[in-house]
Amino acid sequence: MTDLKKYVNYEDFGAVGDGETDDTAAIVAAHAYANEHKLPVKTKHDAHYYIGPKAMPAYIETDVDWNTTRFTIDDRAVEDNKTPCFIVRSTLPQETIHIEKLSRDQKQLDVHPTNDCVVTVYNDNVRHFRRLGLNQSDGYPARDTFVLRRDGSTYGPIDWNHDTITSVEARPIDDTVLTLKGGVFTTIANRDASTYDYYERNIEIQRSNTTIDGIIHHVAGEISHGAPYTGFISCVNLAFITIQNCFFTGHKIFWTIGAANLPVPMGSYDLNANSVVDYTCKNCKINGITDNTRWGIIGSNFCKNMVVEDCIFSRLDAHMGVSGKYVIRNSQMGHQGLNAIGRGEMIVENTTVYGHNLICFRDDYGSNWEGTVTVKNCTWVPNCGRECEPKLFGITNSGMHDFGYPCHMPESFTIENLHVEDSNTPANYEGLQLFSDPEAPVAGANIVISDPRPFPYKPSESVTITGLTCASGKPVHIGPAAKLLKDAVITVNGEKLN
Repeated sequence: MTDLKKYVNYEDFGAVGDGETDDTAAIVAAHAYANEHKLPVKTKHDAHYYIGPKAMPAYIETDVDWNTTRFTIDDRAVEDNKTPCFIVRSTLPQETIHIEKLSRDQKQLDVHPTNDCVVTVYNDNVRHFRRLGLNQSDGYPARDTFVLRRDGSTYGPIDWNHDTITSVEARPIDDTVLTLKGGVFTTIANRDASTYDYYERNIEIQRSNTTIDGIIHHVAGEISHGAPYTGFISCVNLAFITIQNCFFTGHKIFWTIGAANLPVPMGSYDLNANSVVDYTCKNCKINGITDNTRWGIIGSNFCKNMVVEDCIFSRLDAHMGVSGKYVIRNSQMGHQGLNAIGRGEMIVENTTVYGHNLICFRDDYGSNWEGTVTVKNCTWVPNCGRECEPKLFGITNSGMHDFGYPCHMPESFTIENLHVEDSNTPANYEGLQLFSDPEAPVAGANIVISDPRPFPYKPSESVTITGLTCASGKPVHIGPAAKLLKDAVITVNGEKLN
């Protein structure tokens, strides 16, 4: 046994580390011992551990240093594709709290938990995010996730008015940071049918205040079909998560039949964040950000305060909403671009975007952004430089569908020093269009437009653009959204456009 005053390693519990022997049981036992004795785990730098088909997660409660150790996770024939390989968890006891109702942006509750907690509240009587299009749905029960301090104060904006709360989940937050460091992981991809049966053979984070530092994840053995993945690093109902200095891999895009009975591409992710308050990615990268045969790296839902800095990602997506701060700095966003719905401040700085739009406000959720958008010192290469007719902002909402909430264009756009590389365009290209057509058809949606609109889309109040340059040298125009924006103040390089 290694000097247990320092750390635990897998060989102490029978691991072979030759890349062929299934070391799952030894890994599980090592972490169980480390947890019991509150010791860190440190692996051999030249070992290669094979994790086979067993549904046997290793529970992590202490710091881990995987340094340059290699792991192979074989998903070709597993016992249970929903069982993670590693689960990082807190040792604090669960708390039971009672909340009857909440108001949007409420700052104080008459509730005092033993520890600071991540709280998720639900109202099963109200449904939000009633999705439109190929993956249409009737939405999800209204929810909010926030941090509740011991003194009853809240952190993380409360987004909705909840007249009734039908259930509450409270997860205590550890005061110290747990760190997972290093490790070179290779997933041998599953061979299942291409259906929405998501694999979760991953590292699942169930503990707030956790940092993932320096993990490398590769995907090997993909064939012509397969089931999608939720995310190699998956975070749900947490706060204060940092992922830094990591490398991830884009998964091959597979197709299936969606809810509208039409073919849809399936999202398969390496990073997943659901109901996380303060989620930060720093200095992380993915391979092939302009390879449109690979899905984007990150999917998120219901998050508060997301920051991406010094990253190279094929996609950043706030799927069912982000609120508070949504910040992208000093980064590159690849072929699937920068996508969002939500509320608060969206800030994009010193970033190059290769997507179809500079920012796409998701049409399947109403292109809703209730707040402001600021873009500074950025470059946009539309459609990765492939031929297209560029539309700076993607918005589509005809006012005919009930998404479960009122929908807004951003209240204001402020753009400073943006260069648009619009040199590869059709011969009849007339110049950069600021907005896509808000009444454009949504794939898979059967919408008939009539007036008055039952669910009107609230337009922006102002669009202020300075220092804009376009490689084509052609003039800028508003596009079909001009009618919707007839009362907005829109200026480009000092010239009023409407």
